[in-house]
Amino acid sequence: MVIRRWISVLMPLAALIAAGPVHALDYLTIAEAAPMYDAPSAKSKPLYVAFAGTPVELVVSLEGWSKVRDSQGDLAWVEKTYLAEKRNVMVRADLAQIRSAAADAAPVVFEAERDVVLELLEAAPGGWIKVRHRDGQSGYLKAPQVWGL
Repeated sequence: MVIRRWISVLMPLAALIAAGPVHALDYLTIAEAAPMYDAPSAKSKPLYVAFAGTPVELVVSLEGWSKVRDSQGDLAWVEKTYLAEKRNVMVRADLAQIRSAAADAAPVVFEAERDVVLELLEAAPGGWIKVRHRDGQSGYLKAPQVWGL
């Protein structure tokens, strides 16, 4: 009886371990325009092309392929060669104000509209993040205003 109980507890745990690493909120960036597929094969159905710089959430990683989720929640497969460790975020607010310091009273450096991609530079205290626009301007905005953290 005791052995059967231990087996019933350990078998699901062993299955989880054997399934491989689980990536919780592991974000990457599309390095260059990349075809996105419905299965991990270049012979599968192409779904769309993701733009360079697009942040994606890693869901599953296989040899040569990664299943990713985009900011809309859509899932697709991409060849790993198109992914970069660089971290970008995408503006989710209608209009995000990027400030000179991590404070609501700090002057606005620039504004970014919904779906603008920004490079993530660092996390700051109080729920702020430091970002840089591709044009070189940088500043701070509240983390809930972006997707990809």
